Amino acid sequence: MRLWLVVLAAAAGTYALRVSFVTLFGRVDDVPSRVKRALAFVPPAVLAALVLPELVLYGDGLSVSLSNDRLVAGLVAAGVAWKTEDMLATVVVGMGALYVLSLVP
Repeated sequence: MRLWLVVLAAAAGTYALRVSFVTLFGRVDDVPSRVKRALAFVPPAVLAALVLPELVLYGDGLSVSLSNDRLVAGLVAAGVAWKTEDMLATVVVGMGALYVLSLVP
């Protein structure tokens, strides 16, 4: 029961936060440039927070060596993303690299 209360409280908090921004920006005619610049960093920060733990946590702990297949594939994908700026190419090359690395003993 306690777990469901925590989940519902987190959902209510997230909803309230989103509604507050929609309400605030609905009443303001022009969003300040500092806010626009700060909001531009939100998607990359969220993506990094979601992806990075999956790349560096391997087995029971932290693994930042070249023996970590997911980390190497992630670095390859990051290089493709930086060079091409194409999401499809990044995903295809990253997944392909992970597949190839998983075949190598």
